[in-house]
Amino acid sequence: MKKLALLFLVAVSCKTFDIHTAPGFIELKDSGSYDYRATTPERAVVSVRVVPLQGEGSGDLAFWTRAITLQLRDVSGYALVETRDVKSLDGAPGKQLRFGHDDSGKPYVYWTTFFVSGDKLVIVEAGGVKETFDKYAPSIEWMIASLRVR
Repeated sequence: MKKLALLFLVAVSCKTFDIHTAPGFIELKDSGSYDYRATTPERAVVSVRVVPLQGEGSGDLAFWTRAITLQLRDVSGYALVETRDVKSLDGAPGKQLRFGHDDSGKPYVYWTTFFVSGDKLVIVEAGGVKETFDKYAPSIEWMIASLRVR
């Protein structure tokens, strides 16, 4: 019985990613559909979602780059500003797409950084009002660079 309890605790404590929260941000424990979410008082937000992929043919980095770009640009109305090649802290290759969007004359910034790692897609989203986002951009970049996708 003790072995079963220990195995359960180990399984529960194993996250499929690890990210550090930067100073000036607080982690929100009730993150809804996100596996991790952190915010500043001015509402610059960083969040992580892990999407399970189903077997072979679940898409590689090129597939997900195209799919996410089309969704955000053509469906959601974001303007793609820049695309970057990135690596997680543990060496997984990824992409970062940087978007802009105006809402009621106010500019917003939205970055999506993602990694295909084994049977999962790890997506880091960061966004906020441009003026606020720009203030926290170095901390946001630091948080994304701290990500391990395991």
